[in-house]
Amino acid sequence: MLYNAYEMQRSMLAGASAMANFGAGLLQNPANPFAYMGGGAIVGSALEVFAHAAAPRGKPGFGLDHTVVDGRDVRVTEEIVLRKPFGQLKRFRREGVDGAPKLLIVAPMSGHYATLLRGTVERMLRVADVHITDWRDAKLVPLSDGRFDLDDYVDYLVEFLEAMGADGSGRAHMLAVCQPSVPAYATAALMSAREHPLRPLTLTMMGGPVDTREAPTAVNTLATKRPHAWFEQNVIVTVPMTYPGAGRQVYPGFLQLAGFMSMNLGNHMISHWGMFKHLVQGDGEGASATKDFYDEYRSVCDMTAEFYLQTIDVVFQTHALPKGEYIHRGQRIDPGAIKDIGLLAIEGERDDISGLGQTKAALTLATALPDEKKRYLMADSVGHYGIFNGSKWRNRIAPVVEQWMAANAG
Repeated sequence: MLYNAYEMQRSMLAGASAMANFGAGLLQNPANPFAYMGGGAIVGSALEVFAHAAAPRGKPGFGLDHTVVDGRDVRVTEEIVLRKPFGQLKRFRREGVDGAPKLLIVAPMSGHYATLLRGTVERMLRVADVHITDWRDAKLVPLSDGRFDLDDYVDYLVEFLEAMGADGSGRAHMLAVCQPSVPAYATAALMSAREHPLRPLTLTMMGGPVDTREAPTAVNTLATKRPHAWFEQNVIVTVPMTYPGAGRQVYPGFLQLAGFMSMNLGNHMISHWGMFKHLVQGDGEGASATKDFYDEYRSVCDMTAEFYLQTIDVVFQTHALPKGEYIHRGQRIDPGAIKDIGLLAIEGERDDISGLGQTKAALTLATALPDEKKRYLMADSVGHYGIFNGSKWRNRIAPVVEQWMAANAG
């Protein structure tokens, strides 16, 4: 019922958004004399803000068609290296550039598409052959394609790393942003225990909940103050018949978005007020910056119920990884098996999603790894989003990642 109610509301808002957009265009048209009368610009700007906020959104594109390598402009094309039911391995091929280190960027499966890491990909394209985990919206995956849980996530990462090294190029680097720090770390430990020849050369974890007992945030508190059964009964819904994944149990993206929006509701209202003022003043460039952010931020997708519930249990409630109790398909994940993978833990001083110390814990858990294979970076005055996007990521954090990859190039 909840999903059906949301779909009804979404349809109604889509119509209202279209009408508001038409009204805004009419009031902002230079040929319309009413646009110059009192209140015309204000009403038109208000309608535009509403139209943007209420508009339906699908999966965005990366839109990365070129980069700069060694001072020259290089064309970039997207290709699918491996396609799986719940996600695909996407490569950003830099035409005419060979011999660069391969990098697997592991995108969060947390309600947003992989395009949330567009800025991460764009920056690393300068120095690496970048691949990314392009996760699929669970409501679009038919029931006949089976389940997808945290164990499957780890299996996918192993397969993706194997696909990247299938051409004989050897081991790749891996970078995990936020939520996938845990399964990426488990993948590194699992492949190390098996002495897998294509285990990653380095693993960079950025703002990840490796041990959420350290500096718990509002997100951690929400996940621990209610029993596991509460999440199963209150936030898991069934995909309606209008989608290919009809009948699948999911944690819907719109609930995830509502939770994140409510955590910083004041900041979001201030951002939209700023957009409104830019529009009234005729500053289209200033308004576009806010629009671009929310176009991405409000593009959400569903995740399977089994993946969401297992993550709540393993990562946030039982703390299985730091306690040495994380089991993957009958095998205990042992961080002590990591002996030659360079681990880089990056945290933001102002991160309100993963508190300070949660990602750094990964370095302590790797007891057999030499100190020279471990590095920690605490980014001053950086919040969660700023760790992997924006000027601080590009100018202060990415160079550290580059250096770490170069220092552990094998």
